[in-house]
This record gives sequence, structure tokens and C-alpha cells, in this order.
Amino acid sequence: MLNDFAKLETFLTVVREKSFSKASAKLGISQPAVTQQMKYIEDYLDVQVVDRKKNGIRLTKEGQMLYSIALKIEKCVANGEKELLKIMNKNVTFIFGASFIIGNYILPKFLNNLKENIHNDVSINVSVSHEAIEDLLDKKIDIALVENYVTNDDIIYREWMDDEIVIFSNQKLPAKAKPEDLLSYKWVCRNPESNTRLLFKENLDRANYPDCDTFDVTSEVTSATTIVQTVLHSDKNITPTVSIVSRNAIESLIKAGALFESRIGDQKMMRKLYIAYRKDRKNDAFIENVVDYLLKMK
Repeated sequence: MLNDFAKLETFLTVVREKSFSKASAKLGISQPAVTQQMKYIEDYLDVQVVDRKKNGIRLTKEGQMLYSIALKIEKCVANGEKELLKIMNKNVTFIFGASFIIGNYILPKFLNNLKENIHNDVSINVSVSHEAIEDLLDKKIDIALVENYVTNDDIIYREWMDDEIVIFSNQKLPAKAKPEDLLSYKWVCRNPESNTRLLFKENLDRANYPDCDTFDVTSEVTSATTIVQTVLHSDKNITPTVSIVSRNAIESLIKAGALFESRIGDQKMMRKLYIAYRKDRKNDAFIENVVDYLLKMK
């Protein structure tokens, strides 16, 4: 078993996530595969290492011992990979494909440290999620960072970070918007096919608020940047013009007092962002190093 760290990595992830299903999402493999690898470990050691409970998992005495050993091995593997990367260093550009919010507002926060970490130049191709996945399959990029899970058997997805969608305006809004508030605003909406708009509709329905199709919509826009600029420069002396966007896109403007945020009552509109790469590069040292870095920096 020691010559196959993947199984110990699965064990460590199960322990950290306290769940087989959450470990499955983090590792980008099916839950049956997680169960199979955990069974292999227990069969190999001939002991039970975890107890599965309704509210998660609990390590057995032997599991606690294995966890301590696995942490030491993990540290050795990580140090070894860093040394190997120095030998393998190639003078190439690592190419990311990223959705607009990630490419324009999130990834730049990590870019300089990332370049130092992988010892290579980095390039970002910004597009919509499904185009980034197509570029990944066509081998035009190395990693895709996306907000939509586009099912494909050749792609491994790793959960990366949570992204909150907020209602915003250049005028002060109630922190918890009521249905009558949303109906009174002028709306710059996302296009009907937008996943952001679909998420908005789902959250409105969950809160028993009116559907956004009944709102006072002045325009429909596809670009998050255009939406932000339209709302930012709207007339402050009339009914508030509002829209929805990732909080990452307007965080600095909120801090500067140029924009104000609101939410649907007590709800937060949350979505997952994903790291995606091709299965045929699963054991690629460069891919592993970049993925590990991103997961730590989220």
C-alpha cells in the first residue's frame, strides 16, 4: 500500500471532510471508488479504520494511528514533489481557461505567487465555462477554472471555493430585501440562459418570492463587467437600478462605498467553483502542484 499514495490520500481526505461523499467531490472520483479504496486499506491492514455514522465518520484507534502515519507520508511526498519539479522544470507557459468572474476577479489575486510556486509563466484565457471545458478537451489549456459542472467522463472536477451572488446597486439597499423591494427596483438582468440567473430564480422560489420574470427589467446583459458598469453609472436620483453578480466582482467597490449589496431575506445565493483537468493528466506533477496550490489558497 505504501507504494500507492492515492489510497492514503483518499483516506486523508475522508478524515478531513468527515464524509465519503464530500471526499468524493474533493478528489474528483465517484463515491463507490472512495468506498472501494477505503475497503482496500482495511482489508490490507485487516482492521477497521473508520466507523461510518449518520453525521459523518469517526476514526477507530487503528484509524488514528494510520492517520498519524499518513500525515508523515503526505509531508514527505509533498517535499519530494517540490524537489522533482526543480528537476522537471520546463520553460513553458502554463495556460488556464477561466470563466469571466474567476479569470477577471479571483485568479489575479493568486497569480504572482502561483508563478513563483510553479516556476513557469502563466497565461489566462477568459471565456464562459463550457468554452473553457471545450478548450481543456482540445488540449488548448492545462486547467479550467469554472462555475458550472459540465459533465464529461474525460474530465476530473475538484471543488475549489464557494462564490456568493448578491443583489447590488449604487444606492443603499436594505441588507435583507423583501419581495416588495425587489418588485420596486429597475433591473439589469442576466440573459435567460445564464446559470447565474437560473440560480437567482431558484433562490427566489425557495424563499417564496416573486419570479424575476415579473420584475421591472430595463435590459438584459450577458457580461458581468457591463452589468457592473451599467449599475455603477445609473442615476442615483430615481428608483434604484439593481442587478445580481458575484460578490468577488464588486468587493472593492463595496469597500469603497461606490456600490451597496443586498440579499434575498435571510438567504445567501451560493454556488461552487471548480478546478477541472483532463483525466489523462491526473498523475502529471505540474497539474498536481497547481491544483494543490489552488486548493490551499482558496
